[in-house]
Amino acid sequence: MSMPLASSALYTAAQVREIDRKAIASGTSGIVLMRRAAEAAWQAAQQKYASLQSIVVLCGAGNNGGDGYLFARAARAAGKRVEVFAFAESKGDAATARQALLGDGVHIRNAAEDLEALPHCLAGADLVVDALLGTGLAGAPRPAYADVIEKVNQLQTPVLALDIPSGICADSGRLLGEQAVAAQLTVTFIAYKRGLFTDAATEHVGELVFASLGVTSHSPPDAEPVLLCNQAQLLSQLPQKRANHYKNRSGHVLVVGGDYGMAGAVILAGRAALRCGSGLVTLATRPEHVSAVVAAQPELMAHGIEKTAQLDALLARADVVVIGPGLGQSAWSRQLLERAAQSAVKAVVDADALNLVSAEPKLMPVAEALLTPHPGEARRLAIGLGVDTSLDRFSLAQALRDKSKKNVLLKGAGTIVAAQDQTRLCQYGHPVLATAGSGDVLSGIVAALMAQGMSSGDSAALAACLHGHAGEYWASENGAYGMLAGDIIAAVVARMNGAGINAAKMNGV
Repeated sequence: MSMPLASSALYTAAQVREIDRKAIASGTSGIVLMRRAAEAAWQAAQQKYASLQSIVVLCGAGNNGGDGYLFARAARAAGKRVEVFAFAESKGDAATARQALLGDGVHIRNAAEDLEALPHCLAGADLVVDALLGTGLAGAPRPAYADVIEKVNQLQTPVLALDIPSGICADSGRLLGEQAVAAQLTVTFIAYKRGLFTDAATEHVGELVFASLGVTSHSPPDAEPVLLCNQAQLLSQLPQKRANHYKNRSGHVLVVGGDYGMAGAVILAGRAALRCGSGLVTLATRPEHVSAVVAAQPELMAHGIEKTAQLDALLARADVVVIGPGLGQSAWSRQLLERAAQSAVKAVVDADALNLVSAEPKLMPVAEALLTPHPGEARRLAIGLGVDTSLDRFSLAQALRDKSKKNVLLKGAGTIVAAQDQTRLCQYGHPVLATAGSGDVLSGIVAALMAQGMSSGDSAALAACLHGHAGEYWASENGAYGMLAGDIIAAVVARMNGAGINAAKMNGV
């Protein structure tokens, strides 16, 4: 596999430290990198907060604190009022940065001694800069840091985090203690860190700005690389519809599910598959639901299944089967899953099908398949397959893939697609997508892309991007409330047809 551009790769904290070490060994000193980081962050602050006058900078002991001292120096040189609080003694390049700031005549307050002044200074600031802990933090912040993080989060003042919000794990995105700095703007340096894009980090990073600091030659990670999804590249793989195109060339999706009272799930999955390009879509569901399907979407073919043998003829005509939307966990449900799992048809396994597989791993499809669990389903699947449930999201997705020998799309904030050839993270999404039927729509999108010839890994990555983008677009137009699963489909189709929906996610400095 050819290595990706460095800008699309996500790195662990240890890998970034190694990149930093090599840059210094090749002739760029640590203090120069620190100065570039401060200048990039100051530039980003000016662009976002044009009327800045008063700034409080909170500095820890390490290089993150050194970045903070030089940020304060840049702000002071621009004529801004700057208050700097030091929470620990500095060493190495950070100590050099601190001395440079002192040389400019800036008083650096000792946070332990001036603790009473801190709340007043914070309350009077236009911007608070988090240069406390950085990417090297491995455990919960010590009490002094935890206390100031709590104080900062109680403010209405904007917060800029240098490299990563303090208290967030750079590798997993998890909270390392009870809370982390909630920043409105994070400027990250040298390389993207995995933890910036998933788990709790999605509520703490705010707007993300990247600054390479002139470090352009990144060595491949030792561990399996994780890539940001390249939506434009994935969209370019969509098959072109030629003048002589006909529906059979776009594949046939079979959706199996819809136990009593859950016809809506298969209808949503089927409608999404149709709208996203599948030439034919058939639903296999309870006989009682057939009339409702036809009334809701006459383009769908619906078959009532009473005996599981009836599924064989439908599977024989399908290119991809989606098993799970509204499937339930009854005897009927289990029998349909078992029948579908024994076929040679590529599968998308979702919802109750995942729960049934978790209870009976022998029900795992024998053919190529994509598993699409949300966090709760992933935990149950991990227990069923004997995978450690305490793993971070990246490791969990990869472990489920390795154990099941199937590709995995782990839903949630920062959706992760662990395919056999690579792991990718989708950086798009919005809380409005947390609505009934959203996952059914996603499974239909994936199946449609697979039916049109894309690999299951690429289909999962593109579907996650389209789905996440749809949520962002809808929220930007309508607000944070009211999105229904059916609304996702129209926004996805608009993006597939070339509409530019809020395409810029990250800015370079």
